[in-house]
Amino acid sequence: MANTKMVHAIDATNLADILERVLDKGIVIAGDIKIQIADIDLLNIKIRLLVASVDKAMEMGINWWQQDSYLSSKAKDTVIEKENKTLRKRIERLEAKVK
Repeated sequence: MANTKMVHAIDATNLADILERVLDKGIVIAGDIKIQIADIDLLNIKIRLLVASVDKAMEMGINWWQQDSYLSSKAKDTVIEKENKTLRKRIERLEAKVK
């Protein structure tokens, strides 16, 4: 007979509470990897992981996803608008030279 564990609603509540607390407060995991041979750095990797809710991240001033054109349509529009302005200026300069 297989040994099965009964899952109670209390366990789920504890997990939900833990998840809510982590997202509310945030958690940071940091680590560095360094490979050296004869005091010469061959590889140096810094790893930082932050787990938090979007609201908490915004409170802390972290909002990089808003400027990332792959993640935000607003950022895409901004990048395209800047590129269009630059191209319009270049066209105007070229047309002025041709006249």
